[in-house]
Amino acid sequence: MKIITIVAIATGLTALSLSGFAQEEDEGPSAYTYATYFSCGGGPLSRADEIIAADADRMNGLVEDGTILRWGWMAHHTGGQWQRIFYYQAETMEALLDAGAAVQDTGDDAEEDDGVPFNQICPRHDDYIWSVDNGTAGKERGTAGFSVYHTCDLNREERADEIVDTHFAPILNKMVEDGKLTSWGWMSHVVGGKYRKLQTMTASDMKSLLKARGEVIAAAYADDSKAGEEFTDICGPHTDYMWNIQIETG
Repeated sequence: MKIITIVAIATGLTALSLSGFAQEEDEGPSAYTYATYFSCGGGPLSRADEIIAADADRMNGLVEDGTILRWGWMAHHTGGQWQRIFYYQAETMEALLDAGAAVQDTGDDAEEDDGVPFNQICPRHDDYIWSVDNGTAGKERGTAGFSVYHTCDLNREERADEIVDTHFAPILNKMVEDGKLTSWGWMSHVVGGKYRKLQTMTASDMKSLLKARGEVIAAAYADDSKAGEEFTDICGPHTDYMWNIQIETG
């Protein structure tokens, strides 16, 4: 049973995610992400994970033929109401929208099995499209992820991006270089709900991730820096999530 038949993700996104690109100055977004955040409660989440895993070969084929850059599936560890994320990325918005049909197309020979259907386990979802504006994946991705979903002052979002570029990015890049993080990302809202910015980081495990996050916060909000304080004034309200990254291809 293939996930897109069950979920019926709307074409049009998230984490994720979790970006695999480094932003070049003044070149605009390096990729776009379509992410679907699921709220589940109608059955065993392990069954939902099995359904995604069963569709992995087909999704991997879309990466291999260039339809999408990458895709992934993440499981809730700690945080808000969302319990799973399904996402895929493309280089441009046009490519992302074109990929939607291929991601949803399971073919005429798709067969249902006798297990609990996905939309019964995870009956509610929120769709987002994010532009990938900054970040780096390092040499390899970690399996533990931390996401901060920000609500921001719309009139000052560009200034928040500038602070990330000039103040946060050097700190986060150094953490990746030192092996304390395996990646970080900064994304902007294109389509979706209330969250306007998405800050992500990954590490090899949750303990390492939380330790690195503490070091990032200490450096970014040092007493002699006003940039962190200004950023919080623009994008203060937020929701934190910790994720177990179960599948990532690309």
